[in-house]
Amino acid sequence: MSPQASQALPPNATPPAQIRNFCIIAHIDHGKSTLADRMLQITGVVEARQMRAQYLDRMDIERERGITIKSQAVRMPWEQQGEVFCLNMIDTPGHVDFTYEVSRSLAACEGAILLVDAAQGIEAQTLANLYLAMENDLTIIPVLNKIDLPAAQPEKYAEEIAGLIGCEPEDVLKVSGKTGEGVEELLDEIVAKLPPPEGDADAPARAMIFDSVYDNYRGVVTYVRVVDGALHPREKIAMMSTKATHELLEIGVISPEMLPSKGLGVGEVGYLITGVKDVRQSKVGDTVTNAGAPATEAIGGYKDPNPMVFSGLYPIDGSDYPTLRDALDKLKLNDAALVYEPETSAALGFGFRCGFLGLLHLEIVRERLEREFDLDLISTQPNVVYEVTMDDGSLITVTNPSEFPYGKVAEVREPVVNATILAPSEFIGAIMELCQGKRGQLGGMDYLSEDRVEMRYTLPLAEIVFDFFDQLKSKTRGYASLDYQEAGDQAADLVKVDILLQGETVDAFSAVVHKDKAYAYGTMMAGKLKELIPRQQFEVPIQAAIGARIIARENIRAIRKDVLAKCYGGDISRKRKLLEKQKEGKKRMKNIGTVEVPQEAFIAALSSDDSAVDKAKK
Repeated sequence: MSPQASQALPPNATPPAQIRNFCIIAHIDHGKSTLADRMLQITGVVEARQMRAQYLDRMDIERERGITIKSQAVRMPWEQQGEVFCLNMIDTPGHVDFTYEVSRSLAACEGAILLVDAAQGIEAQTLANLYLAMENDLTIIPVLNKIDLPAAQPEKYAEEIAGLIGCEPEDVLKVSGKTGEGVEELLDEIVAKLPPPEGDADAPARAMIFDSVYDNYRGVVTYVRVVDGALHPREKIAMMSTKATHELLEIGVISPEMLPSKGLGVGEVGYLITGVKDVRQSKVGDTVTNAGAPATEAIGGYKDPNPMVFSGLYPIDGSDYPTLRDALDKLKLNDAALVYEPETSAALGFGFRCGFLGLLHLEIVRERLEREFDLDLISTQPNVVYEVTMDDGSLITVTNPSEFPYGKVAEVREPVVNATILAPSEFIGAIMELCQGKRGQLGGMDYLSEDRVEMRYTLPLAEIVFDFFDQLKSKTRGYASLDYQEAGDQAADLVKVDILLQGETVDAFSAVVHKDKAYAYGTMMAGKLKELIPRQQFEVPIQAAIGARIIARENIRAIRKDVLAKCYGGDISRKRKLLEKQKEGKKRMKNIGTVEVPQEAFIAALSSDDSAVDKAKK
């Protein structure tokens, strides 16, 4: 390192040659968080009395479900041959819905630990994350975890990994995150194999924001990886995309709690606090530079995620709308993939149309909003974005079924995905049957070993966002794994099914479905609403319609008062007169009466959860 470079480093900063930045990538439940726990213990950054399982999973929801939702950065010291190295590790999520967290982490690293369960082998998300790491030109260290399990087959899966990434089976490290076996050798391997970060210490400061969180007392806390130059406390910094400038109140490293320092140099990972409360000013993927001597070019390599599934979020109490808006603003800071805009519904009032990466993402966001901000929410049926071309050539983008145009439609295009399914070969028939039922097209099939097969399908996104994954798991006894990527769009025979109550369309229940499934959706929804809507004083027809054509109907019978109770005999004409009078009254009531749909009925009809239906019936 040149003398000039060392002068540019802040006091106490680690020289780049002694830094190793890496992340752990794997399929869900392959032991990433457990391995991270052992590394924290072995390197001594967490004392034994403070240690708890899944130490880096900070949210209650992560601990309850046993999954990582947020990637977490941590700095660990590791001594080798008398030299102390600084290891910056990022623990990443494994679920397909949180791939954007992984892609951000990869942009901040030089290497990745590819972790595979020695009892389960390579799964779909392992492959997806591996390809992401290869696209970023990262050095990959293959590791087999859980070798202490009785069902582990390390030799078999070491050959599978070796065939996949082009190394020798003996190069695959074998560790146990639970017992700590082999973890020290892995830390030595990280120091030996991974390249140190490269950057110009004398250039203007450039640091990439790869994550940020909101602290009620300190404002926005921004996590950065310094690429060039250095950042020091009390200097003025600028965000290159928003052009906002702030004073740097505190800068430091995460080990694993926040430790203030005198600055960050080339290759270091740490946090910045500016005291700013406006959450929109710290954008993930943005470049931080020195306001006095700014860099001319921003750091590239990070793409904004595209939402795949849209759903409306509405507060049950209308007065909670401003709280929901603030809550979404704060959550977006912590979750870069969340997209939202205001919308109104005649049935549900004011709310937001939100874009998510998948159903688990939707579920987690909704649960976090309810827990962290004390809100009660309704989410509408998830749906995808359609492109509708009218006969006159005009193009309409539909993110909500209520926006689907009436009139002559020339073509409707729906998004499709390339799905990769990994499963034991005995389930090929069941998987093919399921995918064909979901309008899938087989793209190819490869055997990874004699009993494991990789199947590639092109599937409409609308078909897989509901219960495809659940059905796949049940048909393969839980052995199959799924990963999918966007693959453009295709023309499809789609129609909008409206639900009418007493001839009035209820926008919240509308859906865009394939023509072959329209009748099934119409009868299902009409039957569900018949159970949920309380009986009125008059008969209420529930109809499902495509345009002006009614395709299904159910009737809610009227509550009828017994007007003949006071007649103890006498002429039949007297009874008939009373019944005719009642009939006229019912008819008049039907003309002026409106059907009140209780909130519970909306929640139950819009959720796929049967418990909500039972609750509404009570």
